[in-house]
Amino acid sequence: MSTKTSEKADNSLAKDAIIEIIEMHKWFGDFHVLQGIDLTVRKKERIVICGPSGSGKSTLIRCINRLEEHQRGRIIVDGIELTDNIKNIEKVRTEVGMVFQHFNLFPHLTIVENLSLGPIWVRKVPKAEAEETAMFYLDKVHIAEQALKYPGQLSGGQQQRVAIARSLCMNPKVMLFDEPTSALDPEMIKEVLDVMIELAQEGMTMIVVSHEMGFAKSVAHRVLFMDFGKIVEGNTPREFFENPQNDRTKLFLSQILH
Repeated sequence: MSTKTSEKADNSLAKDAIIEIIEMHKWFGDFHVLQGIDLTVRKKERIVICGPSGSGKSTLIRCINRLEEHQRGRIIVDGIELTDNIKNIEKVRTEVGMVFQHFNLFPHLTIVENLSLGPIWVRKVPKAEAEETAMFYLDKVHIAEQALKYPGQLSGGQQQRVAIARSLCMNPKVMLFDEPTSALDPEMIKEVLDVMIELAQEGMTMIVVSHEMGFAKSVAHRVLFMDFGKIVEGNTPREFFENPQNDRTKLFLSQILH
């Protein structure tokens, strides 16, 4: 295929796609952790990825902002292809926010300082403006009164809401969540999920690795099931839960739905 023909083919892909993953593979040594992943995520789409431990869920979303490097295939985020080009990687990372299982807050900085750091250093935003933005998003996640405290003075649920606000301060086009409630006590899970639901209602493009099936049912446009490094099944929440097609999906759902 000529370069010109290839460019036309790329341009003919879904115009509203913000993430395109094409025949993507990833190895850890000899372990083939991701095997031929194809996935298109459209703007404002909300996708929940579930599956057993070790199925490649977290590795998949970590590849989207190059926290992990894929070895074969293509990943295109908002028109930028992820290669070894450092400028492209940096550009994608400014557009893609990520919330991890653990909060990764700087313990020696106040909450507002934690939120201001990225905009000041990465986007070169003046300190006063960065702090104003930080307060806006702390209010958005219902935790503005904690702005001058340190992370160690907050509960786990509060710290995770701070982590979400920190990502929002960078004004991302996409939010990735890697099992954001798995390290929380049960009573703290709801306060984090409520914030995520509000983001969803405002139209944020989201990919969420989670076993919170109630969240998936109420918020997701699509639910994907991964096993052994492959996307085994994907469908609307209603079809996914009420009419799963794959035997492995059926077994997984039977184990987590009570």
